[in-house]
Amino acid sequence: MNILIICNKSPFPPKEGGPIAMNAIIQGLVSAGHRVKVLGINTNKYHIPEDQIPVNYKKQTDIELAYIDLSIKPVDAFLNLFTNKSYHVQRFISKNFEERLKNILQSHTFDIIQFETLFITPYLDMIRSLSDARIVLRAHNIEHLIWERIAGLTHNPLKRFYLKHLARTLKNYELSALDHFDGIATITQQDKSFFEQHTQIPVIDISFGVDLNKFPLPKDDFEFPSLFHIGSMNWIPNIEGIRWFLDHVWLDIHREFPKLKFYLAGREMPKWLYKAAYPNVVVIGEVDDAWEFMQSKAIMLVPLLSGSGIRIKIIEGMALGKAVISTRIGAEGINCRHGSDILLADDPGEFREAINKCYRDIEFTHQLGKNARSVIESFHNNEKIIASLLAFYHKIL
Repeated sequence: MNILIICNKSPFPPKEGGPIAMNAIIQGLVSAGHRVKVLGINTNKYHIPEDQIPVNYKKQTDIELAYIDLSIKPVDAFLNLFTNKSYHVQRFISKNFEERLKNILQSHTFDIIQFETLFITPYLDMIRSLSDARIVLRAHNIEHLIWERIAGLTHNPLKRFYLKHLARTLKNYELSALDHFDGIATITQQDKSFFEQHTQIPVIDISFGVDLNKFPLPKDDFEFPSLFHIGSMNWIPNIEGIRWFLDHVWLDIHREFPKLKFYLAGREMPKWLYKAAYPNVVVIGEVDDAWEFMQSKAIMLVPLLSGSGIRIKIIEGMALGKAVISTRIGAEGINCRHGSDILLADDPGEFREAINKCYRDIEFTHQLGKNARSVIESFHNNEKIIASLLAFYHKIL
């Protein structure tokens, strides 16, 4: 098949959740023998110089990147209050990107065009006019649900009012767009159930998968005890989750285990974290090798209070044999069992109990990680996931 994948970010380098998920699909389709072309969006927030993309990757994907300025413009953001349009979606409308996409469609023929996230949808009508391909939405999240959850956790009344407006307009847009696709591939079973309630078109859940041949086997020589979190810190759910954990859990943990360290890694680490005086919290920022960093520590923490979809870093951590302590929201979409291959905690007391259990029992921590690896081998193998996606393509064709 000839497949065009349109990405809201460059899938290369795969250093954060979205690009990692997109790259897994792209590499899986290429490995399965299909012809894939990639059109990605470069933005002010996530900009990848094309000359930094390896030649072999360019040859495999014929990747092109087009720039869209996604910076928040205060006047536009304010005036959006008086419309029913989604400000999230409006920011992705660009004449430059439209022209690049039009040129591709006029010079190539595709069987499948896959949108990576909802935000490519403004170009759907133009694509229909130039291509007979079936169009698939790869829904990484229920986008409006993220903002509903963020708004619900916001105490400032003016900010909460604006966030509710963003969530409402995004929800209206998201639900109205569904019937315009030929198929939807969600990343979790929960998301699939939601979309099936709002559309009659085919929906399938295709989780995130990893190529286990590329993942090293779990190591036993990590720093024990130690806690770590890794994730892009320009994503609001990550920021709010870490702030909550530090303010409501960490100080009690530190009093009980004064030698225990908590390491924070990830892109765009906010300045307030570097300046904060939380004891034994080591703020690292972006790391060159995420897998090497995760392998060097013992227990992964994912204190997410909002969000949707699936947490790529949890799956990578489990594939590396890490013990994971996560909120139930953080673990959504992952085939895991509390107490066997993950520990689930939603309030300060549950987090303290889970950390205590791992801290005092290194054998339990090791076994939790080994069981986690087995879960990934069974349910998040990329080869199996690509086979399911290809079967879905054939169904809608």
